[in-house]
Amino acid sequence: MKHIVIIGDGMADHPVARLGGRTPLMAANKPAIDDLARRGRCGQFVTVEADMPPGSEVANLTVLGYDPKQCYQGRGVLEAASLGVAIRENDVAMRCNVICVVDGRIKNHSAGHIPTEEARELVKDLQAKLGSDIVRFHPGISYRHLLVLSQGSPELEMFPPHDHVGKPIAELMVRAKNAVAEPTAKLLNDLILRSHEILADHPVNNKRAAEGKDPANYIWPWSPGRKPAMRTLRELYGIKGAVISAVDLINGTGVLAGLDVIPVRGATGLHDTNYEGKADAAVAALRDHDFVYCHVEATDEAGHAKDLDLKIKCIEYLDQRLVARIMGRLEEQRIEAVVAVLPDHATPVESGNHVKDPVPVAIYDPRAEPDGVERYDEDAVTVGALGMMHGNEFIRQVLNR
Repeated sequence: MKHIVIIGDGMADHPVARLGGRTPLMAANKPAIDDLARRGRCGQFVTVEADMPPGSEVANLTVLGYDPKQCYQGRGVLEAASLGVAIRENDVAMRCNVICVVDGRIKNHSAGHIPTEEARELVKDLQAKLGSDIVRFHPGISYRHLLVLSQGSPELEMFPPHDHVGKPIAELMVRAKNAVAEPTAKLLNDLILRSHEILADHPVNNKRAAEGKDPANYIWPWSPGRKPAMRTLRELYGIKGAVISAVDLINGTGVLAGLDVIPVRGATGLHDTNYEGKADAAVAALRDHDFVYCHVEATDEAGHAKDLDLKIKCIEYLDQRLVARIMGRLEEQRIEAVVAVLPDHATPVESGNHVKDPVPVAIYDPRAEPDGVERYDEDAVTVGALGMMHGNEFIRQVLNR
């Protein structure tokens, strides 16, 4: 039996007045996902426990069956694994966004979703002018990059920029949690301020301003940590797996879990991603893999942007261009597979921030009797046979372990 887990990042939501109290999942036209729920079994899944931060790093570790309390070390080390950046024992790695700040406040966390080519020029210059034996900048995708310190403490309070849009950066600077971390906090705050001196009048940003686009005029480091200790899914469950995503965090999590990273041309992490390419790659990967983790970021980005119409459209794209295509290909090729659909967490459009709500889950297993749930959304799944799952219960359900 083969296994595919499809993640609509941040897809779950709260009731929206404009939708008459429905959520985007309830309002979206999603026949393929509803059919999967109807033919399968449904439930809810606590991907972020009450004492953990509601980030994609924690949530996706949980979906894959790991205990974040044991292995979560911040998203920086996960993204480093995706980028092929070796993290040494004493290194502190962290995500480093390039962001847009206007009048001292964060305008957006993505510098207007700056293209990778432009962002790489900025990161290259940041490394040339701010890099040292201690400070290393590594380019990633779009606004998502990596900062590694060869010494220092991860005991820092740092603020995810997507959760603080509109806030003054003066209130959000890095804070040490103890005296040992104070030099690290001072270094990072100095890098933030010095980055503005380099980026404010950079040719890339001058060109963006002339085109009416947001400049990437500050770096914003966050989510620090050291290299985690994780057993692979092959060691845990005896399976060979693959991951498909446009996001370094997800690919890096997959690398540490022992999954093969499968690149897809045109995968952007936005609403214009190559859904069909991801679907085809997921099915093709089953030829020599037992398990595929197929992740789509677009729904989360729409939630952060507080764009209700776009979020609904992204759910419909996920349904019609990815889920329907996967199910069709599996049937055509007579591949028996367990297929699960879920978000990693909720990103409500009204707040634009991640929350810790249990997420709706649908699992189609051709060997299992359906549980009578008629559609897939936050309310409908609550009467499903899977109940409320925690910890590794979801992955064990998918793998029948």
